[in-house]
Order: sequence, then structure tokens, then C-alpha cells
Amino acid sequence: MSQRPLILVTNDDGITAPGIRTLISVMNTIGDVVVVAPDSPQSAMGHAITINSTLHIEKVTIDGKQSEYSCSGTPADCVKIAVNEILGRRPDICVSGINHGSNSSINVIYSGTMSAALEAGIEGIPAIGFSLLDYNWNANFEHCKSFIETITRQVLENGLPEGVVLNVNLPNLEKEAIKGIKVCRQAKANWKEEFDKRTNPMGREYYWLTGKFVNMDKGEDTDEWALEHGYVSVVPVHFDLTAHHTIQKLNTWNLND
Repeated sequence: MSQRPLILVTNDDGITAPGIRTLISVMNTIGDVVVVAPDSPQSAMGHAITINSTLHIEKVTIDGKQSEYSCSGTPADCVKIAVNEILGRRPDICVSGINHGSNSSINVIYSGTMSAALEAGIEGIPAIGFSLLDYNWNANFEHCKSFIETITRQVLENGLPEGVVLNVNLPNLEKEAIKGIKVCRQAKANWKEEFDKRTNPMGREYYWLTGKFVNMDKGEDTDEWALEHGYVSVVPVHFDLTAHHTIQKLNTWNLND
């Protein structure tokens, strides 16, 4: 490339989260970095956007040589406003994360981290969402760096098919214990929800969402299998939700009488 790539960095844990600070440090070794990230945690926001209130951005200085802006909106908002109002040219890549916690399997649906990456994909920008399987705010992200750099450089070198972004999850292991990187499919798994019903001091009932993650998929080509067996999982995902394999069958229905 004739110039250093322009890299847009965002996340859903907030601009000061340790995960995004690590991601920024890696991206600074690859290209010119502009950060546009939420000013507060926005986990599990999915692809929400702000339409019923105003958005605010503020230029901030936290560390390093990158340009940074905090945004009052969601992760998807951050990408939209970066592309339309902040960046002087289209970024060569958008990276989101490093998320504090898993975004494998069905979690991709709820993830603000991945929704930011998907929003970039909608804009025609190659994008990657990175997550570490450790929900601790003070998680150690050091072992993630080399894998993140490798995958990012490969995307910059090879590109991605139109509409495809990468969902990358990293196991919570020491670097020496990680066996490598596996390209996978999304496991068939979901959350079995439970609601913890309580009563507040005023006598009003309220609920806390709880539950457990259930993996029904026994395949050895899934992200869950890879992570359980010590690999970094890479799942290509896209925003086209059409069930193409069902179109032919639906066309046999008697829909026009």
C-alpha cells in the first residue's frame, strides 16, 4: 500500500476499557488510527442506533498518538458517525474490541462489538470483531496481541468478500497454550434464560435476567469446539439474513390465491 492504512477502532465496553486500549496499541503498529468509541459501556446493545435523542462526540486524549473521539451513542452509532462526520477518507479497515467476554456462537446476535463490525461491513469496509473469553475488567490481553496483528494484516493484504466480516474469539489461555488459529462455523448453541424474580422495598416486582449457555452442537468445525480445544476461532459472518435455501420451497406455496 502506498500509504499507511487508515484504521477505525471502536468497541462496546467504552473508550477507556482495557480491551480497546490494547487493540489501539496493536493497530498503531500497523497504520494510522482513529478511535470512535462509546463514552460508557454499551454491552449487549446489538445493532441498536440512536434515533430518539441527540448524539454527542467529544475529542479526547487518553494515551498514544492516535486521534480519539468519545461518542454518546451505541457501537453502531460510532461507526456511522465516524464514516460520515469524522474521518477524512474511508478507512481501510475497522476493528472492534477487544471485547471483555465471549462473542462466539449465538452471542454474535446480541453483541455490540460485532454489530459495530457489521455496521462497517454494511458501509463496504473490511471489519473484524475481537473478543477475549474473560469477562474480568482487568483481564490480561497481552497474549492476544500477536494473533490480532496477524489476522488484521491478513485482512488488509487479502481483503474480505463483500458483506463479510470476521468474528474472532480468543481463548483465555497463556500464549504458549494456544494451539493456533482455526477458521470455523458458528456453533448451534443458545442461552437457556431464567428470570430471577424479586421485590423491591416499595413492594414492586422486578426481574434479573440470568441463565446458562447450552451448546447443542457436537461438530468439530465450530467456534465453540475450537475455543474449548485451545484455538483462536475465526468465523466469517454477514449481515444478509436471507435464508436463501428456503426461497425455492416457499415458491411452491399457494400464496397468490
